Amino acid sequence: MLLLVGCDKLNYQRSTNDVAQAESADKSLQNLSKPNILLILADDLGYSDIGSFGSEIATPNLDKLAESGMLLTNFQVHSVCTPTRAMLLTGVNNHIAGIGAMAGEARGNQVGAKNYEAHLTYRVVTIAKLLQDAGYHTYISGKWDMGGRNDDSLLPGKRGFEKSFVLVEGSADHFRQFPALAELDSVNYRENDKPVTIPDDFYSSTYYANKMIDYIGDDSENTEPFFAYLSFTAPHYPLQAPDEYIDNYNGVYDGGYEVIRQQRINQMQELGLISKQLNIAPQHPEWPSWETLEPITKQLESRRMQVYAAMIEAMDHQIGRVLNHLVKTGKLKNTLVVFLSDNGPEGGNPLDWAPFYVDWADKNFNMSLENMGRPESFVWYGPGWAHVSSTPFSLYKGFTTAGGLTSPTIISMPGQIQANSRSDAFATILDLPATFLDLAGITHPAPLYKGRMVSEQEGESLKGLLINGDKSVHDSEYVMVWEIFDRRAVRRGDWKIIWINKPWGKGIGNWALYNITDDPTEQNDLADTKPLIRDSLIADWEAYVKKNGVITVDGGIDFGWTNRQSHYKWLPESLRK
Repeated sequence: MLLLVGCDKLNYQRSTNDVAQAESADKSLQNLSKPNILLILADDLGYSDIGSFGSEIATPNLDKLAESGMLLTNFQVHSVCTPTRAMLLTGVNNHIAGIGAMAGEARGNQVGAKNYEAHLTYRVVTIAKLLQDAGYHTYISGKWDMGGRNDDSLLPGKRGFEKSFVLVEGSADHFRQFPALAELDSVNYRENDKPVTIPDDFYSSTYYANKMIDYIGDDSENTEPFFAYLSFTAPHYPLQAPDEYIDNYNGVYDGGYEVIRQQRINQMQELGLISKQLNIAPQHPEWPSWETLEPITKQLESRRMQVYAAMIEAMDHQIGRVLNHLVKTGKLKNTLVVFLSDNGPEGGNPLDWAPFYVDWADKNFNMSLENMGRPESFVWYGPGWAHVSSTPFSLYKGFTTAGGLTSPTIISMPGQIQANSRSDAFATILDLPATFLDLAGITHPAPLYKGRMVSEQEGESLKGLLINGDKSVHDSEYVMVWEIFDRRAVRRGDWKIIWINKPWGKGIGNWALYNITDDPTEQNDLADTKPLIRDSLIADWEAYVKKNGVITVDGGIDFGWTNRQSHYKWLPESLRK
């Protein structure tokens, strides 16, 4: 039985009239051979942050979606958002897609180099474009982050989206048109590639859902399929939510990290997601326990997590509105619905990016404890709560550990995917584009698309797993490689090697080796006792580097949000001595 956390908001329940209307409308869809596709992507959501994956946060709509379909409990994305999103739209690794580094983060010989353009290049063709060519309506609402701030040829309308409302940059204030990064003087919203100004009552999750409902429309007689990409910026910092959601979590997190993490562990065991024998990853020793914190720090920390939970519940509410719209228009029965996160939870402090960030935040936001989570606040939740979100794994966004790479993933399609099912098969972000094209009956055109050379997809279709009951997606020789910011990992079969800088890992040049079948939380390093396996995976890494033009800057890792350690040193200006 899946946990359904109580909530008095919209909870994806069908009234008698809704069901009758849906069943009538669905009759017009039964002969469609190509399914609609609704792709829902959360931003910086941790593995255990929704109810069906063990959370105390109210996510009744996602829990209901999980009941109707399959949980993928071993689904791997990338360690940060932009490479994941590029891979999701193309089925090609992040380097070939142009995201060897994120915008502003190229270093050394990476600057200006091929594969380090920090935007989605034309060496790849998007699935939106291929689906559009095949007769699909294609829509995107939410975060873009694939380029276009200074080049309109990189905007969604040029990459296959018929209708679009997007935040061009990677993050922004959730209530106003204001950047979340001090180095940006503005953020850009575009509708159908044209600049727009957001309304005064804007809240990101609500507005993105509104636009997607508008794009999908109310015409139940329309038999042309759609690909709809609902790309939330929640729960990415700055953590902000409407008061009614924040109030739902008053006092919930006052007990601290260890209490909530144990509650999640207990719930995950009860749900059968993890065994009682699993070696749960401890918090990294660089970070303090709850009991060692000062009283004011505990207040700040509790409020941060309260707002984070509120953002997730607010997002879930908007997901429910979109799903209910599909029910009412009769489209749900022919719709593949996919929900996932773009990486693990954000454990860093964005004010660490540069020394001037604190002054920038003080000047442009109300940073008081009382205003946390409300309009004009700037809130992040730090490594203690990120460790809770990544339960039972170690570390979080920015790291190639399981905590940074594993997404809470749900896939549903009525009548096709068995309800209340679950798979622990290894699958990756590269497999989703292949799945969408397979279900739509489309063959990827590589190496040539409309006169230009494009890279072939690298994933495998999940159709056999989702619909035919296959037990696995990839064979034991399949190699998956992750790299950005010089943090690396290679997985093949039962084995995974990881390279992370100190103090978070063994240090530059030193690979850790894990048998992830026996040790999925990556606690028992076997690099010294299994040197032949370690070296064979290093050879896989070297082959990937050569094939994909990877430029490493060993020893040059020095970026803020997962390296510096000022999170517990920050206080609101009114409390600084």
